[in-house]
Amino acid sequence: MNVIYKFSLILISLFVLNACKNDDDEQNSEEQEVPIVSDIILSEEVILNPTGYAPLSALLKIQTSKEVRVDLIIQGKNGENSIISKSFTDLKNELNIPVHGLYGDFNNTVILTFFDESDEELETRTYEIQTEPLTTAMPQINIEKAERDQMQEGVTLVSYYGYSGNTTPQYPFMFDSYGDVRWYLEYKDHPELNELKYDNGPERLANGNLYFGASDTGFIYEVDLFGTVVNSWEMQGYTFHHEVHEKPNGNFLVCANRNNAITIEDYIVEIDRTSKQIINVWDLNQSLDNTRKTLTDNEEDWIHVNAVAYDDTDDTIIVSGRTQGLIKLTNDNEVVWIMGSHKDWDTSGNGTTLSPYLLQPLDASGSQIMDQGVMDGTINHSDFEWNWYQHAPLVLPSGNIMLFDNGFNRNFESLDVYSRAVEFEIDAISNTIQQKWEYGKERGQETYSRAVSDVDYLEGSDHILYSPGGVIYNGMVYGKSIEVDRSSKTVIFEATIIAPQALFNITFHRTERLSLYP
Repeated sequence: MNVIYKFSLILISLFVLNACKNDDDEQNSEEQEVPIVSDIILSEEVILNPTGYAPLSALLKIQTSKEVRVDLIIQGKNGENSIISKSFTDLKNELNIPVHGLYGDFNNTVILTFFDESDEELETRTYEIQTEPLTTAMPQINIEKAERDQMQEGVTLVSYYGYSGNTTPQYPFMFDSYGDVRWYLEYKDHPELNELKYDNGPERLANGNLYFGASDTGFIYEVDLFGTVVNSWEMQGYTFHHEVHEKPNGNFLVCANRNNAITIEDYIVEIDRTSKQIINVWDLNQSLDNTRKTLTDNEEDWIHVNAVAYDDTDDTIIVSGRTQGLIKLTNDNEVVWIMGSHKDWDTSGNGTTLSPYLLQPLDASGSQIMDQGVMDGTINHSDFEWNWYQHAPLVLPSGNIMLFDNGFNRNFESLDVYSRAVEFEIDAISNTIQQKWEYGKERGQETYSRAVSDVDYLEGSDHILYSPGGVIYNGMVYGKSIEVDRSSKTVIFEATIIAPQALFNITFHRTERLSLYP
């Protein structure tokens, strides 16, 4: 339910107040002070959760006597590191100030400071905004470690699978470094998105809004932090699954199913941002071998694509096929390289022999590892091991590839159970691969997630965000979001997220570190 607080400050009331002052002086000295009427603020309105979908957000609607800009501060419960602030640069006299980052079940203090066109401070106003309790579906968040002077700034966005008495998890949320939820969306009453599952994101667009795909509606959506749908793109003969990725030019790469096909999760499509048309299609049945059963005997879901990334160094895409490996493809659907076990690769659907595209592993000194067992993945080398049922590939600023190596069915046996974030250097000319960095193996089963999960590079700090989302350990089901210094492998931040109930024993799909305000 929207809660509306209204404050009206009308300058003409000065006449009435002053007229009453003389009578009041004779009756009660405590009522002598004339209420201060602002020279700047003409009217104010505070609307909590204006759309009905963002319980920890509010809208301040303010009319001023002159054009002003505003700085906003939301006071934190835990001092300076829990404050959320935003400077708005536009000069206006009709202001609609979005307030994101409130606490649930709390009387929040929001401070606005007004500046004129010369950036001279004019006035400061304080608002108290009482929120309702969080939905019972929100998880328990335990902060295990937080070096706040070293952490990448921002909040953590969680693509949440947890629920409480509701089989439709519809609560992506953001929490701060103290484990307090500061934003979430609740679409259970949305006319179109009430069945939305957050198995793909959401993630942030370059323009600051959030985006995600919906398998049940067949659209890609752009929404603002109030949950308002800003734009949408229809899949046109395909359905969405797992991930949509924004290219630098604004177009979308989408993991897709082709309608009425006999196989699933084996197409990538590109949607033009402006025309909303599909302008390219990658049919993996043609570029790869859909009869390869080395890691699965599921003929329908033979590759299970779970992510797609873009490499702007050579205008290619990188596709994560959970049960086949990581594959780089040209815009013409031609294989550039294949990262994964060498075992049983044969001929693609279009008749191409695939073995020449298998990457040759190198040891730490740069020498080729010629052990067939290592190349096939039945054993590991001390300097190298393959990716197993991986997720979330990304291209680092160096050009290296990082991914979340889930480790399920590792070496075809899963006797040594661990997941890891791992970085590889690939030379596409010599067709070689060298392992450069890893984290997670040393954590063993406590961060092992056989499915979902994420890894991100935090460029501002050279840290890695390692996020196993479906851990089952010591009788508990949970996910972790762990920030690691890449050079020292020191844990900077670690949060454990425990849902009241976790769908399919998965707590979340991904976590992202980002500023709450874009």
